[in-house]
Amino acid sequence: MRALISALALTSATTLAMLSPVMTAAQLAPAITVNDSVVSEFEIDQRVIMLGTFRTPGNLEDTAREQLIEDRLKLAALNSAGLRITDEGLVGAMGEFATRANMDLDQFITMLGQSGVSEETFRDFVRVNVSWRDFIRTRFNDRAQVSEADIDLALGQSDASSSIEVLLSEIIIPAPPESAEQANATADRIAQLTSTAAFEAEARRVSALPSKTRGGRLDWLPISNYPAGLRGLLLNLAPGEITAPLPITNGVALFQMRDVREVPRAAPEPAAIEYAAFYIAGGLSERGLAEARRIDARVDTCDDLYGVAQGLPEEQLDRDVLAPADIPADVAMELAKLDAGEASYVLTRANGETLVFLMMCGRTPALGDGVDRETIRGQLRTQRLNTYADALLADLRAAATITYN
Repeated sequence: MRALISALALTSATTLAMLSPVMTAAQLAPAITVNDSVVSEFEIDQRVIMLGTFRTPGNLEDTAREQLIEDRLKLAALNSAGLRITDEGLVGAMGEFATRANMDLDQFITMLGQSGVSEETFRDFVRVNVSWRDFIRTRFNDRAQVSEADIDLALGQSDASSSIEVLLSEIIIPAPPESAEQANATADRIAQLTSTAAFEAEARRVSALPSKTRGGRLDWLPISNYPAGLRGLLLNLAPGEITAPLPITNGVALFQMRDVREVPRAAPEPAAIEYAAFYIAGGLSERGLAEARRIDARVDTCDDLYGVAQGLPEEQLDRDVLAPADIPADVAMELAKLDAGEASYVLTRANGETLVFLMMCGRTPALGDGVDRETIRGQLRTQRLNTYADALLADLRAAATITYN
């Protein structure tokens, strides 16, 4: 557990005073009041920008407001307990967050600053969530213990459980910086459609994906193939409904639900995914796509890409084994459609100048023969702690007075 000391004194007023000497009265105006704590328009704007930088799916303004309300509730509970994270622990937690983007802390803060997010906004975000995590671990540690029988039960359920499959249609609209505003406007318009025929027509017209020739239609896929943050959005859709625009690198994605079904004995959710990315100059130009097609015809496995990359700069080929939660959202969306040895070449980097030849190497099941029982113990304990945390937060919210100004 991170070092905790008494007297949590996290005030948004201190943060706001440090951020900018020239903020308008409108920015400082209260947008939401949670009990006696005010959330300003400025804080909401900052959180929206930060969520966009993190590639968070969904309606960013709604998410920002909900998160900031929850932050105030968490801070009140932490204040009552007299707890806060040490400065040293906070810097370490911020550094850990930065490593998820393959950056050191200074690089990450610079990147946020270039997007318009202040260091204090990021600092407060990490501070409250790490303090809350440690508080939950301390408060519910005894109740979250996992027995050997619990592990046996989890192993047995993993073999017999059914799983959910979804039948989706997809659109990805290219959105390099020079055309991002137009792409976002198009995505907002598509998100308002109410028929599959209209969505399919738009897919044929604007999508950058190979599925555009089929009106964006995908085959049945396990919901577990998709990023965890996207699953809830998808399962909340009724047939015919469309997600809000989902920002990805150099693009914006939309999904339409066509159907959902439950199937028995499907493949378990992966604990890790191995994939390779080979970078091709030219982006989605005919030259770039022709090179991608040439490589696709030449390779059958991820190992074959080493031959393609021979003699080229080392950074032109990446191969990673990552937990699903650690994979960039746009990459995870593409990998969801691929089996081992299959490739995709629709994503870009470097403002659209570089095409990503993405290949699925394989998925490692979360449970199965030879599984590490301690890994399962940790997963079950985390699930229980999350359940207790959600229940406590729901109680705090039910007892709170929340006013929208």
